[in-house]
Amino acid sequence: MNPDKPLNLYELPVHEVEFVAFCGGNLGGEHETCLAVAEIPGAANGYVLRDTKPEGARHEVRATVHELDAFALGWARRRGLTP
Repeated sequence: MNPDKPLNLYELPVHEVEFVAFCGGNLGGEHETCLAVAEIPGAANGYVLRDTKPEGARHEVRATVHELDAFALGWARRRGLTP
């Protein structure tokens, strides 16, 4: 790995990773409304997110833990959510 080249999370394989799904919406329906997340092997603090619905198959977003944290906190604030 070239230390001068930034790590491209989209270049790393995620074929054998274990996803954890966070579900809501149409619980119990034919097409569960979930987002699934997994750590990307070989990327310190790199993650991949997928939509579990059939129409979302093969689509993913990859982000660092810092990007995901910023998104989650911003989303929670915008929605007025508290723990």
